[in-house]
Formats: sequence, structure tokens, C-alpha cells
Amino acid sequence: MSQGYIAVVLGRDDDRQLESLLGEKCRLLTVDSISAVIETAARHEAKLIMIDAVVLGEEKALEACQICKEQQDAPVVILSDQDSLDYKMQAYEAGCDDFLTRDAMFELKARLDRVLFNKVANDQLRLQLKQANEMAFIAMSDTSDLGVNVQFLLDVNNCSNLDELGMRLYQALASYGLNCSLQMRSRYTVKNMEANGMAKEMESVLLAECKDQGRYVDFGKRSIMNYEKVSLLVKNMPVDDEKKYGAIKDNVFSLLQGCDARIDALDNLQSLALESELVKRLSTHLRSVMAHVDESYQEVMRDIADVVENMADGVESSIQFLGMDEQQEAALQKIMETGIVDTNRIFNDGMRLDEGLKGFLTRLDEVFSSEKTDPQMIQSLLSSMPSNGH
Repeated sequence: MSQGYIAVVLGRDDDRQLESLLGEKCRLLTVDSISAVIETAARHEAKLIMIDAVVLGEEKALEACQICKEQQDAPVVILSDQDSLDYKMQAYEAGCDDFLTRDAMFELKARLDRVLFNKVANDQLRLQLKQANEMAFIAMSDTSDLGVNVQFLLDVNNCSNLDELGMRLYQALASYGLNCSLQMRSRYTVKNMEANGMAKEMESVLLAECKDQGRYVDFGKRSIMNYEKVSLLVKNMPVDDEKKYGAIKDNVFSLLQGCDARIDALDNLQSLALESELVKRLSTHLRSVMAHVDESYQEVMRDIADVVENMADGVESSIQFLGMDEQQEAALQKIMETGIVDTNRIFNDGMRLDEGLKGFLTRLDEVFSSEKTDPQMIQSLLSSMPSNGH
């Protein structure tokens, strides 16, 4: 960050470690009570609040976090020794913007920078949404939930990457007035994003840890919805309106199904692109191999000719002995046998399939033997082949 900022620290006995990790761009103000946090943060216009759960205790830290988020606009980060998913969810429910354990303190500066950057991006996004809210409300007031979902399913086929897909999903979710975090998991990458296009560390961790815990993971006013390759964290579920709560779950789930189908399609397109590149390189590689085989065959033929010529020379030099006693016959027989053996050996060596080509063809067969192409196997095969022009 180009300018320094003030951070208020609650419960920390010694802030020298934090100062060494954060550097000169962050000024730390240490306090010992929740009321002091609120007062100090307001007076100094603090950009960040850190709460040490190791010193305060886990429950006290959660209480402090909730109070700070209710009375302050600054992001809140909890420092803790507790790394369980249950405690992370409680911290997130209390409003925590990020969560670090002692063994991750080396990431402190980068994580705090990301929290602050997200705060700036979200503030800018809120201003833009506020200006566009009236027009958006008028435009969408006559559009039913079904219409929103149908339009999303029509538009989603035009998305050529995960970024476009995620932003298109957020446009659909905006019609429901939902504040969400999204995670999409393709065969090639994992994409975490907020409505502003960036990712938040804590939301990303929660989505990753809850992706295999059922279709719905509900805690407080928040719900995580999972469908195959897509997970969505909804932060403002209408828990007091049972009908609206159920409708949102049903309608949003169909959006996730459409998103998942497009991720599959994008994966298949990328696999096809890899396979196309593989076929191109395979053609070039096989041409090179065949040229080498042809050269080898020509050399074999030359060697055979040499052997036959040597045999002829041997027979010719033995003619003078053709009184055809036993010794002469044995000598002539030996020459012929040696020639035959050498000819067979050279011919067999020349025509034996190159071991490297055998291994390559075996790996190629493995790639295309399964119903679904493994992208890692294709990448490995491409890496073992020369690129065009090399």
C-alpha cells in the first residue's frame, strides 16, 4: 500500500512481533478492552482491528468481533491458536474478515493487505451499486425468479472462462438481493471470487472445507450451497421469512446446476484443445520417427549387401582349394554359415521397433483408453514431445 495506516490491537500483550511482521506502513495501537477498541478506532480512523483470541480467550474474542463489526466499519481479523472448522464458522458468523493461527503468522502482512484491498474494492462497488440500484430495481421488478434463471441459463453458454461465468452468476444473484462468495472447481483450476471479482481468504477456506459436507451447510444467517463443482456462501439468508428462505434455496440451486454444467463444458473444450495440440505434435513426431526408421532401414540394407559381398569373396578365395576334401568343404560351410548368421542378426536389429517409440505408443494408448481424458496425462505426454519447429 502506498500510504501507512493505523490498526487497533485488542488483547495483545506484546506487539513487537506484529510490528516486525507488518513493517513501517502500519502503526499499531494496543488496547485492553472492547470499549477502548471502539473509541480508539473511531478517534484515529483506524483501517483495521486485530483481536488476539490467545490472550482474550475464544468466546471473548468472538464477542469482541461481533461488537466491533456492529459499531465499526473497519475489517476485523482474529489471531488464534484454534484451527477447527467449527471455530472458524463461529468467527465468520461473528463477522470476522480473516482468521490466522500462530503457525501462519508469516502470512500476516499479505493477508492484511488483501483484507484492506477487499475493503476498498467493496466500498467502491457499493457506491456503484447505490447509483445503479434504482434503475436495476425498476428493470428487474417485473422479472420473475424463473425469468432470471432462464436468462442465466441462456447467457451462460456465452461464457468462455470461469471469470465470465462467475460474474454472470453474480448478476443473476443480484436479483435476489444476496451477498455471496463463490468457489468454482474445474479440472484445471479452482476459482474463488466475490462480486467485485477478487477473492477473500476466509470465505475461500470455508468453501473448500465445506464442499463435501452435503448440499446445504447452514449456520446463523449464512448458508453454503454445494453442487458438484460449485459452492456458494450466502451471507444474508432471510431466516425470518420461511417462504422466501425456501424459495431462495430452490432458485439459487438451479443457478448452481447451470453453472456446474458450464464448468463441465469449459473443461471439455480445454481438453479438446489439449487433444488437438497432442494430435498436431504427434503427427510431427511420427513423421520424424518414420524418417529415422527409413534411414535405419537403408543402413540395414547396406550392411546386408556388405555381408553378402564378404560371403562371395570368401567363396571365391576358397575356389583354389576345391579339390573338395573334407577340410575344404568344412571351410566353405563355415563361411556360408557365418554369413547367414550375420545377415539374420543385422536384419533383425534393423527392423526391431525402437524402444523409445514403443514406450511412447504405450503412453499414447493409456491416454485415450479411458472414457474421460485425464488432462495431466495429456500434459505429461505433450511435455515429452518436441514442440513445432524444435
